[in-house]
Amino acid sequence: MQEKIIILDFGSQYTQLIGRKIRELNVYCEIHPFNHFPDIDESVKGVVLSGSPFSVRDKDAPRPDLSKIKGKLPVLGVCYGAQYMAHFFGGEVAPSDSREYGRAKLGFIDHDSDLFKDISLHTQVWMSHGDTIVKLPKNYKVIASTEDVNFAAYKIDDEKTYAIQFHPEVYHTTEGKQLLSNFVTDICGCEQNWTPDSFIETTVNELKAKLGNDKVVLGLSGGVDSSVAGVLLNKAIGDNLTCIFVDNGLLRKNEFEDVLHSYKDMGLNVIGVDAKQKFWDDLKGITEPEQKRKVIGRNFIEVFDVEAHKIQNVKWLAQGTIYPDVIESVSVNGPSATIKSHHNVGGLPEKMNLKVAEPLRLLFKDEVRRVGKALRIKKELLGRHPFPGPGLGIRILGDVTPDKVRMLQEADSIFINGLKNWGLYDEVWQAAVILLPIQSVGVMGDERTYENTVALRAVTSTDGMTADWVHLPYDFLAKMSNEIINKVRGINRVVYDISSKPPATIEWE
Repeated sequence: MQEKIIILDFGSQYTQLIGRKIRELNVYCEIHPFNHFPDIDESVKGVVLSGSPFSVRDKDAPRPDLSKIKGKLPVLGVCYGAQYMAHFFGGEVAPSDSREYGRAKLGFIDHDSDLFKDISLHTQVWMSHGDTIVKLPKNYKVIASTEDVNFAAYKIDDEKTYAIQFHPEVYHTTEGKQLLSNFVTDICGCEQNWTPDSFIETTVNELKAKLGNDKVVLGLSGGVDSSVAGVLLNKAIGDNLTCIFVDNGLLRKNEFEDVLHSYKDMGLNVIGVDAKQKFWDDLKGITEPEQKRKVIGRNFIEVFDVEAHKIQNVKWLAQGTIYPDVIESVSVNGPSATIKSHHNVGGLPEKMNLKVAEPLRLLFKDEVRRVGKALRIKKELLGRHPFPGPGLGIRILGDVTPDKVRMLQEADSIFINGLKNWGLYDEVWQAAVILLPIQSVGVMGDERTYENTVALRAVTSTDGMTADWVHLPYDFLAKMSNEIINKVRGINRVVYDISSKPPATIEWE
């Protein structure tokens, strides 16, 4: 039985970071909304209570029953979790005189505490709360303080219950990973056996048992998630897996042929479907972004459904769903509220009356890449930038035409290959070229032109939730502009997008 840490989520923006940091320690953990309390069995080694946008003094603040875990399992309360256990067990939490947000130094540490083993005095931590603990219950002991926060950390006597008012999971807490390691390994006793190899072995065995001799169909996109899912399924069921790769006419230049070739080198059974014309015809004249997405999504389902029904006796639809999608499918606001469906190809399972297999549903994005590396999938595929499901359809602002697709594919190819040739590709999380619905006057040779404008976009990010624009070298941008204007018929102006997310988004549509 796989040992695990449970993280109870109270709605903090940092909850997924806690999970990722614990996973980096080769310890498996699961995130559950506080109002979807999981069953506690012998596999659960400890529980983390996350932060929250709520105040414990709010009328509607989360108030979980901790009787199943407190005093019975190791518990670590983080920010809201710390204030919750103080406030509702005999202490007091009150508004801070000034909002405690940002960097702070630990001026006192109880080094006899297992939680602060090997943590340096005056280490930097990150505070993010409007309330503060002003009084602890009688059996609570202070184990760390800052200049402004007396009760920065505490332990409950005769329990393996700890709490901290700062966030160990964020980059700005310099020894946060050590603190989390102290909790999950020393206090909880986890063996750190959650590795890519162990995941592959366990998942392949589970897929064999679950799927048996059934036939499975998987939609490939050329991206990391579906590719890793395909290789895992292929290891488990071999020829009973059929992969379908649809050319929607909105892929990058030569991507359909290149990806098909790489998949066949990987030993996958892949059917390539050229559906360009159908997508272009149905997108004709449509300019509204959400309508374009719906047309592209509906057409994919129709094409995929037709091809899948050509395969006899298919019982399963496999998807490259990953853990953030699963987490976001259940909201902390209540059992009925959902943030988004986590079916990658929404509508297909119901339409085709198939059961769903999701071999990556336990993994974060960086873990998918680690598993792919252990499966010896090519570095070029694992290191690919994220690419939107609707493809170039949402990078052509306005209506989509074959000629606009051609222009954008050519410009995009120059930009992406330029990043690779200059050694910049791996420094960028996602890069794109956007074809704008703007024409401007230019001069080429001795002739006046009135042609199209493209915007180059390059951002750094860890998960796509926030992003900063990349300070690409001026010489590189000058070369890209020159090449695109000289080589792509129909474009006479190139601009660079220097907007961050928020307030902008990564994609323009």
